[in-house]
Amino acid sequence: MPTIVHFEIPSSDIERSKTFYNELFGWKIEKWPGLSEGMEYWLISTVDDKGNKAVGGGMMKRQSPQQQGITNYFDVKSVQESSAKVERLGGKVIMPKSPVPGMGYMAVCTDTENNGFGIFEADQTAK
Repeated sequence: MPTIVHFEIPSSDIERSKTFYNELFGWKIEKWPGLSEGMEYWLISTVDDKGNKAVGGGMMKRQSPQQQGITNYFDVKSVQESSAKVERLGGKVIMPKSPVPGMGYMAVCTDTENNGFGIFEADQTAK
């Protein structure tokens, strides 16, 4: 059964957001090296109340004023098949299948109530 595997936080002020979440939850937030020039992304590491690694996330500069709220990503076997299913069920694919190099493929969708979410297919060969 698909579950949340990643969350993403848009931010207008990365340093302010990093400070907020670090001080609030103790999250470790580090810049992701190796992205193409001009792209910046920060990886968020979380742990549960026993200190075990928990669901991780990411933070990036807000791309537009409409980009609001945290996006949760659910693991799926196939982004292509799940995207088609989203549309069959009345949702929309607002960002089609895109590679996350070395990690997999993702797409961003909305449900029938216009709530945003992402789907993610793990594939270390993604380019």
